[in-house]
Parts: sequence; C-alpha cells; structure tokens
Amino acid sequence: MTGRLQGKVAIITGAGCVGPGWGNGRATAVRFAQEGATVWAVDIDMSSMDETLERAGDARAAITPYRCDVTDSGAIAQLVADCMARDGRIDILVNNVGTPVPGGPVAMSEAAWQRQLDINLSTVFLMCKPVIPIMQAQGGGAIVNVASTSGQRFTGAVQVGYAAAKAGVIQFSRVVAVEHAKDNIRINTVVPGQLHTPLVDAILAGNQTAGDVEALLKRRQSRIPLPFMGDGRDTANAALFLASEEARFITGTEIVVDGGMSVRCD
Repeated sequence: MTGRLQGKVAIITGAGCVGPGWGNGRATAVRFAQEGATVWAVDIDMSSMDETLERAGDARAAITPYRCDVTDSGAIAQLVADCMARDGRIDILVNNVGTPVPGGPVAMSEAAWQRQLDINLSTVFLMCKPVIPIMQAQGGGAIVNVASTSGQRFTGAVQVGYAAAKAGVIQFSRVVAVEHAKDNIRINTVVPGQLHTPLVDAILAGNQTAGDVEALLKRRQSRIPLPFMGDGRDTANAALFLASEEARFITGTEIVVDGGMSVRCD
C-alpha cells in the first residue's frame, strides 16, 4: 500500500540523527514522505539532515529541513507560523525529541533532572500547545508522541529523569486524547524498547570501550525474545499506522515496539 498520507502536512521533531543509520525521527520523516506527506523535518542540528534527505531518495523533495529548538516556545511559534504560511494546515504532529542521561535522585543534579524533563516531556507540551488549536479549526488531525519502555518498567539502566519523563509522555497522551476526541484529533504513543539506533551507539561509545560496547549490545539483545534488535524504521512504521486513516478509531493508546522484551517474566 502506498499513498497512505497523501495530501497530509506533517511536522516531525527530532528528524535528524546523532550519527549514521536509522534513528526514530529520521526514519519517520523518510517513511512519511514516501507515503505522500509533505514533511517538515525539524531538528536543532541541520548537519544531520543531509543523511535524512539522502535516505529519502526520490521522496526527498517532500521533506523541508527546518532548524528549531523545541524547548523554546518562541522558536516553536515561528515553526508553526512558517508551516501555516506555506502549507495552510497541519494534519500530523510527531513529537520525537528525547535523550537519556544516567543517574538516580542522589547522583543526578537538579539541573540535569530539569533538563531531562524539558527535553523528554515539556517538548511534547510545547509542540501540542500551538498545533492543537490549528487541528481543531481544520476539523481534526493526528498526534503521535514517542515515549520509551523505560516509562513503563525498569529496563536495566538507572535513568530516573528519562524514565519519569517518558512515563509522563504516555499519560499526557492519554489525557489529551480524551480531551480532544470531540475535535476529531487522535493522540497516541509509540513506545520503543531497546532498539539499535545511532543514539544508542553514541551513548555507549561515549561511556564504554569498543569491546564493552559489543558486549553491551549482546546483553541488550539477550533481553529481547525476537532474535534481532529493531531500529528506527520499526518506530516509524508504528507511527505511520497511527497517523494514517487506518487508525481512524484508535486514540489514547500505545503501540509497544520492543520485540517482546517488556512482556518477559525474567
């Protein structure tokens, strides 16, 4: 099936990537463009957009790279204004910005804690605030928020700020989905597990030696019932379904993309 988002205008945050490969935002921007959407690919690092465009192939013309710090409400207002000035509508919003830092409440500084909430949770609030009224005025829309299985259970690393923020994303999505169901705005969450993305490689490479990275990747794989680790394309395909008309009667729920890891008993 092709053209599942034909004629739709989508804003996707975190659409670049920290390194080569399929990050969640990069893959989502590419898949949405391939399915006919006009994509505003938003990131704070424009150098990361070159590979996003390259991977889109023939669909790259549908992607507009846009620099924006989505922790800044003023910058978001300009993004939304520019999108409306050119395209006149916003049909889909994918909130994908996020990154973890290690530490529990004793080890983590107050500043690091606040920064984790700002990046992983407040960005969702700040993007939804100007976009939802636009969707109300045009008669509907779809919002897909990207959380993490860390927001549902302990997944092996003490990342209290990240875990708390991603749990917040899940509940934020549920509450706002109920509030705006009457407006024909569907709001759902994709919950990726331990995918093999460039962000994971960057974090491991920054904290471990080369040999340790390989061992850690093997240990991550051992937790996953399926015999491989997914990547950003798996998150993107779940987001594509939730954003499409195929999910027209789905709101306020989550799709877990983790190869079965979160349902294991051990």
